[in-house]
Amino acid sequence: MGSICIGLGNRLRSVHARDMLDLRDLDCLLALTRHRHFARAAEQCGLSQPAFSMRIRNLEERLGTQIVKRGNRFQGLTAEGERVVAHARSILDEVRALEEEVRAARGEVAGDLTIGTIPTAQPYAGLVANRLRKTHPGIRPRIKSTTSLGVQQGVDDGSFDAGLTYAEGASADLLVVEALYSEEYVLLAPKGLASGDEISWADAAGLPLILLDPEMQNRRILDQIFADLGALPTVVAETNGFIAAISMAQEGMGATVVPRMMAETLGGLQRADLLPLIDPVIEKPVALVTPKRGQGIPVVEALRRTVVIMQ
Repeated sequence: MGSICIGLGNRLRSVHARDMLDLRDLDCLLALTRHRHFARAAEQCGLSQPAFSMRIRNLEERLGTQIVKRGNRFQGLTAEGERVVAHARSILDEVRALEEEVRAARGEVAGDLTIGTIPTAQPYAGLVANRLRKTHPGIRPRIKSTTSLGVQQGVDDGSFDAGLTYAEGASADLLVVEALYSEEYVLLAPKGLASGDEISWADAAGLPLILLDPEMQNRRILDQIFADLGALPTVVAETNGFIAAISMAQEGMGATVVPRMMAETLGGLQRADLLPLIDPVIEKPVALVTPKRGQGIPVVEALRRTVVIMQ
């Protein structure tokens, strides 16, 4: 009878076909590692919490090893559980690649494509999604905004198929990192707040500023720029998204720093001016990141081809 061999550390267990692993159980396990909470993982999988917990226990019994540390709440994975998770991700990636390759062989590149993106790259993500849909109508892009760390974690744990994030700090050990474009910055200021056709970072620091929250990578970049200049920015408001910052700037609360690409998607601004930030001119490379495992998934390869054409 056929068997599936799964390595756990330096030992192998043979699972006979009649006891073949249920892919649904592996999917539940990955949901638990993402949410680190039984109830939320169960909800994502469309199961009651008791039914979800039973699937995890069934997986442990089938493999003959403890995967989850026991307690009233999720307390993490055992060492062997971490190995099981790594194999589960590879197995489910291979299954997905098989399903999509069969469709691709019929001339259909189709399926969901979830892209995690830092807030500053949202306009570019929108352009990519539009181009991708025109070329491959069967692909349904899903764009999720998060922090740079959230992008990397999401790509690594399978929450995202790909990510758009700053190339600096992206882990090339775990991810395939491909440079896309350089992010430049402009000041969006209420009319009359700043004069001239451009403004230095030092002068911008003296204006009332609306910036992203400190945990966002964009904010850390701006803070470092001001620190390098010996300037202390006057921050009057903080937000975790650019829409609120732009709205507050339009209403006259203060100015905000936005990527040039985002500013170009805004169209006409009736109550604000856009001024390039100089002295110095700052550029930060943004990259496409994809997991090293599961290479060859058709929708991800279609995304990669699309961004290459756009460069």
